[in-house]
Amino acid sequence: MNKSRLPFIRTLDAPILSPRAGVPWADTMVLNPSVINDPGAGRLHMLFRATGPWPQGRVKGKPLPYPIFLGYAWSDDFGETWTADFSRPCLAPRLENDAEKIRIRNRAGEMVVNHANGCIEDPRLFRLGGGKIYLSTACRMFAPGPYWEHDEPMQCAPAWASLRAGAQAHGLGRAASENLTVSVLWEVDLARLKAGDYENAFAYVAPLTDPDLGDNRDAFLFPEKMRIDGREQFVCLHRPAQAGAFGAGAGMEFAGMQPSIFVAAADRLEDLGTPRASHRFLAGSRFEWEGNRIGASWPPLALRNDAQSAEWLLPYHGKQDDVTGYTQSFMILRRGADGWPEVAHRCPDRLMFAQKKWELEGRFKTPCVFTCGGIVRNGTLLMTYGAADTVAGAAWVDFEELVAHVRRYDAAGRARG
Repeated sequence: MNKSRLPFIRTLDAPILSPRAGVPWADTMVLNPSVINDPGAGRLHMLFRATGPWPQGRVKGKPLPYPIFLGYAWSDDFGETWTADFSRPCLAPRLENDAEKIRIRNRAGEMVVNHANGCIEDPRLFRLGGGKIYLSTACRMFAPGPYWEHDEPMQCAPAWASLRAGAQAHGLGRAASENLTVSVLWEVDLARLKAGDYENAFAYVAPLTDPDLGDNRDAFLFPEKMRIDGREQFVCLHRPAQAGAFGAGAGMEFAGMQPSIFVAAADRLEDLGTPRASHRFLAGSRFEWEGNRIGASWPPLALRNDAQSAEWLLPYHGKQDDVTGYTQSFMILRRGADGWPEVAHRCPDRLMFAQKKWELEGRFKTPCVFTCGGIVRNGTLLMTYGAADTVAGAAWVDFEELVAHVRRYDAAGRARG
């Protein structure tokens, strides 16, 4: 642990958003918010994850489902206070239980498998190439049950979906048969979102991850293309639960391979979740507080990107166990000699973790502070986070102080002379 002064991260004495009584889709949990700025305006826009009991979607003989929705909120004071629209979700799962109806029209107008049919979790908002706004989400084909009590992915799924029932004729693959998490990319129309035209604010693009390779989340893109293998490609971070499915690629340094951070590259966004994508191991668990897993937290912030070099600040999280819970920290990535991003500096310090009562106590008993978004304005980084897997919080830190602290360490987290 670094003995010098850590960057001061200011948090509030209370959540910025909490579950709302009387709102069925958000009366149990409101958490994991992502944010994006409004060009030319001071307003920040937020998408947050929410859930509540949904008896109308219950399958006979199954537990009460808790579908996961996205809601919309905004702030005009750089995150100190937020106004949320609890009148309805802004993005909701279809909750179809008929295999033939688990389809959605993508932005190209094609009918494709709807991996977001059961739940839409953990939003990450970002701009790509400085232009269009995109959203990545962790999705499942069927809604979960009360997962804070018993996390069995198939507990609310229809019987035909399960491999154990021998029903594989549905043609939906492992995503349905095991209710795996598949990361999905959406295009976002900010003007329609702001206007409350939610039905037309989101266009389904494609899965970012391949369910044939197992459960995969914490996926989102770098803000610009990179030149890899001699051509400009889209680059995506992701965190497979079964890291071994991606082979012992270059740089893979840990034999056990807990869930770790990988990088994918492809010519088209639609190729990132297919065998056409290339993959590279980026970082695995190294410190005690991340012994169970690590994953990227939200899209990297460019520190430098020119012909000579490129660097990005990457927020990431680690889980030690159910007692210590989740910690948030940072690493700095650089463009490697072959074009792939690589770790240049890695902070070994526990910079953000559950400490306040409302960060520690919730439906989910594992201590958890989990950031899903960040905005830099006037030298300050605002981060929004889920706490205790139940409520949402906000934090602020001096950006240059934070970056300078991360640079104190090398790629292995050792203090530099």
